[in-house]
Amino acid sequence: MYADLREKCPVAFSSEYGGFYALTRHADIAAAAQDSATFISSVKAVVPSDPRGLRRPPLNYDAPNHTPYRTALDRTLKPARLAALKARLEEHSHFELKKMLDAGGGDFAGEYGARFPAWAETAWLNLEDDVAPVLSETAARWIRAWRLQEAEQVRINSEKLYDIARQLVADRKVEPQDVEIDPASSLLAERPDGQPLEEANIVGCLRQALVVGMVAPPLLLGAIAKHLATDTALQQQLRDNPDDVPAACEEFIRLYSPYRGFARTVSQPIMLHGRRIDPGMPVTMTYIAANRDPEVFPSPDEFILHRPNIALHLGFGKGRHRCAGSQLARMIVQLAVRDLLEATESFELAGECEGALMPECGIISCPLKMVPRV
Repeated sequence: MYADLREKCPVAFSSEYGGFYALTRHADIAAAAQDSATFISSVKAVVPSDPRGLRRPPLNYDAPNHTPYRTALDRTLKPARLAALKARLEEHSHFELKKMLDAGGGDFAGEYGARFPAWAETAWLNLEDDVAPVLSETAARWIRAWRLQEAEQVRINSEKLYDIARQLVADRKVEPQDVEIDPASSLLAERPDGQPLEEANIVGCLRQALVVGMVAPPLLLGAIAKHLATDTALQQQLRDNPDDVPAACEEFIRLYSPYRGFARTVSQPIMLHGRRIDPGMPVTMTYIAANRDPEVFPSPDEFILHRPNIALHLGFGKGRHRCAGSQLARMIVQLAVRDLLEATESFELAGECEGALMPECGIISCPLKMVPRV
């Protein structure tokens, strides 16, 4: 569908979800993502959005209001901080994968894929370990309700996530931690124009971080598991050559980018490919379509290890609103793939996979049969 739209209708319109445009060419999406003055995020950032219409920083903010929140989060995602988290995340990955190995398999997306990212979020935010299972289960219920636009269930589970964020802020106000390694403390320390950030916005920012870190990884890990389960030659090639796993994961991110609904609105009327777009109407940045644009990526539907221009993919977005946690996400995916390959002699699909609804794209259920390595 996206290939057809790229060729015939690169600025498509849908009446679903209240109406929105969809950009499908890499050049258009990259240009829009970098033009934050014209393509703004403060009106609509996701299609479909939270049915309650709440706005949380930094995703739903434009500069300069967006900047202090990104500055605070970026401070805690530097290479040294991520390197310090790696050993702990490896332990959590082994712990969650062993459950599946002992059972002979399971749902890699719905079980491991949902639980391991919760441990990563818990470690990054310096939360107690007992929060991880609660986060995993609550986020899964929230995401499911959001996809189905079940407003009451969204509200109930969102409030539980807000409770985690509120308690975290309350704790850090009493006992602040190093701003280089603690997101809540970093946000509390920000002083744009000499004034602290509003506490409600800090809570909203942390609540946003809790969700974003839980939505994409299961979808991507499910898609990767399905790909490797059906391409046993590649599975064995990567098992025999673990140094190729990072490059393979980057190509998987290009192939299976988990979002098709990130959106902007325009700050003024524009014309694009002969179509007028007016302010207020959402414009989705279909990164998955951009990442399979043959004008940029030859043989776009094929997995090509060490693709020469892989750095051009938009799996983590581009511009001011690029994914703040992209390097943490890369670490999660690489650890997961490496662990799965090292721990198994082989694995294969054990049933039908289930795909995601808007605004995501990917696999939300990937049943595997695993043969543990002896």
